[in-house]
Amino acid sequence: MAPRPLKAVLTVAAAAAFSLTAVPAQAADPDPSVWTELLATYGATGMYAYEPYAVADGFAPTPCVSGTGYRYVNQENVGQTDPEKPAALLYEDGPYGRRLTAVEWVVKAGSGADAPTMFGQTFQAPVDLPDLGSSYTLRAWIYKTNPSGLFSPTHPDVTCSAAAEPDADPDLMSDLDLDL
Repeated sequence: MAPRPLKAVLTVAAAAAFSLTAVPAQAADPDPSVWTELLATYGATGMYAYEPYAVADGFAPTPCVSGTGYRYVNQENVGQTDPEKPAALLYEDGPYGRRLTAVEWVVKAGSGADAPTMFGQTFQAPVDLPDLGSSYTLRAWIYKTNPSGLFSPTHPDVTCSAAAEPDADPDLMSDLDLDL
């Protein structure tokens, strides 16, 4: 092979290799190594892409809030800073049911304790959460790219439908008429 075409082939191959190792681009991204740390979270929460599994495992839905969606809270995980045990899963309405968009860790605020940190991020200032009270939160938008950043408290494209109500029925198939 002539030197010039060989150089072009090697350049394209190198560019392809680098593109395969790139992480999703988001505004104000933290150090790329955080994606390695989030692998445990993916592994522990991936099955909850099917929303009824979350309900079956103790995640209780709350009403939709624009910018965050539906928060499904597992009370047993509140206060944990274990990457594999987020306290909440965030969903939005999709064409085929609820779609998992993010995970959230929740630590109750109180007695002057400092905000915890995970993944090199300090939890957001305390907010009042239904049934939880004043709490520090950290969200990771690992299932839906957030133009505001991986750990942004809200997502500009997550909205609620006018008739949004929490759905605690884990059997979404019960309403389908499958008589063919």
